Amino acid sequence: MTVLETGGATTTADTLRLATAGSVDDGKSTLVGRLLHDSKSVLADQLESVTRHGTPDLALLTDGLRAEREQGITIDVAYRYFATPRRRFILADTPGHVQYTRNMVTGASTAELTVILVDARNGVVEQTRRHAAIAALLRVPHVVLAVNKMDLVAYAESVFAAIAEEFTAYATELGVPEVTAIPISALVGDNVVEPSAHMDWYGGPTVLEHLETVPVSHDLTRCHARLPVQYVIRPQSPEHPDYRGYAGQIAAGAFRVGESVTVLPSGRATRIAGIDLLGRSVDAAWAPQSVTLLMEDDIDISRGDLVVPSRFAPPTTQDVEATVCHVADEPLRVGHRVLLKHGTRTVKAVVKDIPSRLALDDLSLHPRPGQLAANDIGRVRIRTAEPLPVDSYADSRRTGSFLLIDPADGTTLTAGMAGASSTAPEPVRDETADDGWDL
Repeated sequence: MTVLETGGATTTADTLRLATAGSVDDGKSTLVGRLLHDSKSVLADQLESVTRHGTPDLALLTDGLRAEREQGITIDVAYRYFATPRRRFILADTPGHVQYTRNMVTGASTAELTVILVDARNGVVEQTRRHAAIAALLRVPHVVLAVNKMDLVAYAESVFAAIAEEFTAYATELGVPEVTAIPISALVGDNVVEPSAHMDWYGGPTVLEHLETVPVSHDLTRCHARLPVQYVIRPQSPEHPDYRGYAGQIAAGAFRVGESVTVLPSGRATRIAGIDLLGRSVDAAWAPQSVTLLMEDDIDISRGDLVVPSRFAPPTTQDVEATVCHVADEPLRVGHRVLLKHGTRTVKAVVKDIPSRLALDDLSLHPRPGQLAANDIGRVRIRTAEPLPVDSYADSRRTGSFLLIDPADGTTLTAGMAGASSTAPEPVRDETADDGWDL
């Protein structure tokens, strides 16, 4: 929680991470600019720099790259931070072009809420459906449908109602738990921060009011504890000759001194002898704190290992089944040799099968597509060279996700959300027998 000073009164405010998405020219950057401007989160010199002919161009408050300003489009994820007396916000303004859908995956991957904009004149289009599907796959708890440019359809309630009904039905089929539809005009300011005088038929909240009051459900301490080891600390100094600590950021849950833990994928068990946090010893630590764990036994632990409570250890597997969003220009094909990055561990892997691809128009599954093109969403089966402790993404967004990487140049190919995986015991391969890829 964060304490804010507001005219002598002190209030507490939490933090909401949100992302905006939508098709090209739906007004995402203008909406973000309006939120910043009307919530008094823009400095005077910033406002002056985007003012043309006496009128501020609010979209330029977020379109920061020169290429974005020249083309009049957003091509990168622009992160903005602002606050009101009720809450702090971390906002990711993501691009609308189809070729930049990968950026929307980045922005929404840590969001608790996604604002999907729709042009009232165009209604729900393919990119709207794609962004809704990504929000559902990434399990974003709250989705806001902002029907923008209502001023260009004479603020007609029937137009808003038809779009809201179509989108809500589609999102419900995808499994989106909550949709809030709001009619707005980002350019004029209707229902963004202040209620609109042109839509007396709408009795719901403004965009900012909803953002300030929506429940924030990102309590990672309720999940089973997970610590991906980032670094082994061994000072070997006169003051600390025998110190051996295992440092990392707690991805989920909480750890306590004396707790029985298991190190994966080796499966070795020990107990936590101590926890160091910010240079001091503590009895307990929780997500997302960065800590150093000290163990009672000298067991082999290195970067890439996962420390978990022995009672709630996930199974290790070499066969990962997942839903993925392919983000690279080069298609992902069966037999593709990749690197799989899970937490702090990176292993060799092979794409063994692509069972289906999701058709965004009717949510049907196209079986055996053979490949996934850029921005496609589908199911894949991956065989890894080493066992991995992969949680289901439904249980943990942090340890249930992974990346597929091109081993040739390090390019990110695919973002994956693990589902059911095979837990049958598999023999550990002897990688000296070949090049380590024929899995």
